[in-house]
Amino acid sequence: MSEVKDLIPQRDPFLFVNKVVEKDSDSITTSYKVTGEEDFFKGHFPGNPIMPGVLLQEALFQSGACLMASGASSGLGVVTKVSNARFKSLVRPGDELIMKVNIVEQLDNAFYFKGRTQVEGKTVCALEFTCAKIDS
Repeated sequence: MSEVKDLIPQRDPFLFVNKVVEKDSDSITTSYKVTGEEDFFKGHFPGNPIMPGVLLQEALFQSGACLMASGASSGLGVVTKVSNARFKSLVRPGDELIMKVNIVEQLDNAFYFKGRTQVEGKTVCALEFTCAKIDS
């Protein structure tokens, strides 16, 4: 996990990428193993633990930030827009998220992404998002 921590500033308990599986100039594949020990499971939902959709989105944002960090310019990636978010299945303890994020377009400091998360080959979340790279 040290590679991820070298790329983005997020840390436990708000780090939702364990490793970079594959990366090239315009796409990245990352993973996150849902252990069931995460703090959010204490209240979402006791006795029926489900990973919140907003955190599934955050995991894709962090994956996109890992991809942005591999570029030439430095800075912090900040999400500026989310669209077409779709949640297709529940994520539970023991699941491994496989996240694929692609850069659709880059204009100056704006990055336009498409992201998809799968568990065991089945899509659980898909969305489009935009990030701005700002001075940190």
